[in-house]
Amino acid sequence: MNKRIPSDIKKSYLLWLVAVGAGVFEMAIAVTQMLSSGSEAGMGIMIQVGIRSLIFAALVYVIVKMQRGKQWARIVLTILLGGIGTVSLLMDPIQWLMEGNSLDTALTGMTVSSTLFGISRIVHLASVIAALIFMYRPSANKYFSSFAGA
Repeated sequence: MNKRIPSDIKKSYLLWLVAVGAGVFEMAIAVTQMLSSGSEAGMGIMIQVGIRSLIFAALVYVIVKMQRGKQWARIVLTILLGGIGTVSLLMDPIQWLMEGNSLDTALTGMTVSSTLFGISRIVHLASVIAALIFMYRPSANKYFSSFAGA
């Protein structure tokens, strides 16, 4: 059965991919910083990159399944990326502020790397929130319920 994919689901799909892309970009920045700082944890870094790459690939699989109307995929994205992922994106900045740091300090100490990372993090978070919203709009709900009996 070939069902038309609603615009809201298409938007959600693209936004989820943007979020994953931002995550990959942030990982690349972090790895570049670690390697350029002379860190001797080269093998550990490569293992982390491998694990994260597998996770990103699994998330893309789930995103594709969501676009194809799989309710389980919508639930997984809501919990893992919308819930746990969002909390993990916000924990570091909140913890940093709770340690007594200020936004002034952040802005005056910015480097190209930290600026790119910060912009990516904002894009990442905005993409997740928008993807969640589109994934639960009325046309999306109707789309997913049309697969319930299939």
